[in-house]
Amino acid sequence: MPQPSPHDRARSHPRPHPRPLPTVTQDTLVIVDFGPRSRTPNGTPRPPGPYRRLFTIPGTRAFTAGNLIARLPMGMFSVSAVIMIAGARGSYALAGAVTATGLAATAVVAPWTARLVDRYGQARIAVPATALAALGSLALLLCVHHGAPDWTLFAAYAATATTPNTGGMSRARWAHLLDGDEKSDKEALHTANSFEQSADELCFMLGPVLAAFLCGALFPEAGTLVGAVLMMTGVLLFAAQRSTEPPVRPRVEGLHQLGTSPLRAPGMRPLLAVCLATGAVFGSMEVVTIAFADERGHKAAAGAVLALQAAGSCAAGLLYGALRPAGPAERRHPWCLAAMTVLMTLPLLAAALTGSLLVLAGALLVAGMATAPTMITNMTLIQSRTPEGRLNEGMTLAVTGLLGGIACGSAAGGWTAEHVSATAGYGVPVTAAASALLLSLATARRTDSRISH
Repeated sequence: MPQPSPHDRARSHPRPHPRPLPTVTQDTLVIVDFGPRSRTPNGTPRPPGPYRRLFTIPGTRAFTAGNLIARLPMGMFSVSAVIMIAGARGSYALAGAVTATGLAATAVVAPWTARLVDRYGQARIAVPATALAALGSLALLLCVHHGAPDWTLFAAYAATATTPNTGGMSRARWAHLLDGDEKSDKEALHTANSFEQSADELCFMLGPVLAAFLCGALFPEAGTLVGAVLMMTGVLLFAAQRSTEPPVRPRVEGLHQLGTSPLRAPGMRPLLAVCLATGAVFGSMEVVTIAFADERGHKAAAGAVLALQAAGSCAAGLLYGALRPAGPAERRHPWCLAAMTVLMTLPLLAAALTGSLLVLAGALLVAGMATAPTMITNMTLIQSRTPEGRLNEGMTLAVTGLLGGIACGSAAGGWTAEHVSATAGYGVPVTAAASALLLSLATARRTDSRISH
C-alpha cells in the first residue's frame, strides 16, 4: 500500500493557524498575532477585493498588460517631440506648432479610426493604424535628425493621428465581458472604468518623466524612438488577445443601430461639452503651474508638482472603483463636478495667499482627487448613451473633446499668465470646472422636465 506523501498529509491535516503570542515589555502587555491576514477574525477566508475579482476573468490580465504598454507612450510623444525639435532647430515656437498640428489632426482622424474599429474589429484595424502612426513618428525623427525642411515635420507628425484610442478599446473589452443586467456586473464595470481612468492618469504622469529622462540621458531622439517601439509592441500584444475582443455587431433596426452616429444619440452632446470643459481644466492647470513655478525660479520643479496632481487623481480613481456607487451615474455626475469645482479653488487660494510652490503642490494633490471620479462618471454616462456597436467611436469622441478642451485651456491659461499673472491664471480651471457643472445641471434639469411631462 503506497504511503501518503508529506504534501498529502499536510493537505488532509492542515496546520493550525499560529495562536496570538503574548509578551510583556516593562509594564505593557503586548499580544502579537502572526496569523494570515487573508482570513477574517472567525477564521473564514476573506472575500477577494473588487480589483482582484475583476482580474480573475480569463484573458483580462493579458489584454491589460498589452494595453498599458501601448498607452504609456501617449504621455511621451508630445514632450519628446518638443525636446527633439527645439534642441535641433532652436525654436520652441516651431516645436509647439508641430505638436499643435498633430493634436488637430488627431481630433479629426481619431473618430474615423474608431468607427473603423467598431465596424471591422479591433485587431483588424488597430495594428495597421498603429503601424502607420509609428512610421509617422520615425519619419519625424529622421526629418529632424537630417535637417529636412520644416514643412516635413508637420507632415510627418500629422501622420501619427491614426494612433488608435487604446484606452477606449480596453474599456470596450470590459463592457463586452461585463455585459449583464445583474447588479454585480454593473459594479464590476464601475470598477473596470475606475481602473482604466487611473491607468490613464498613471501613464500621463510617468510618460513625460520617462520621455524627458530618455532624451536627456541618451540622445534627443530617444524618447520618440522608444515611444514608437512601446506603442507598436503593446498594440500587437493587445490585439493578439482575441478571446476578449468584442465581436463586430451586425446592423440592427431601431434607434441604436450600427449606422447611428454617437453624436446623434440622446444626451451625448451635453456630455461631450462637459468633456470639453473638463479638458480646459487640465490644459489650463498645466500651463499656469509651469508659469507659476517659473516666476519663482523653480521651472524644473513644475513637472514634479504636476505629477502630484496626477498621483492624487490616480489614487482617488482606484479608491472610487473599490467603492460601490450610490445611485445612478446621472445623479452622481453633478455632485462630482461640484466637488471638482470646489477643490479647484484650492490651488488658486494657495497661490494667492501664500505664493509658496510647496503649498501649491499640496493643493494640487488634493485638487487632483476630484478629477478621476468625475471622469469615471462621465465616461460611464457616455458608454450608456453610445449606440450599440459604436462604443469605440463614442469613447474616442469623448477623448477628442478632452483634447480640444486641453488646447483651449492651455491657450486661455497661457494668455492669463502672461498678460495678468500666473496666480490669476488659476482662475481659468475654476471657471472651466464651474462651466462643466452648469452644463451638467442644465442637462439634468431638462431631462427631469421631460420626464415630468
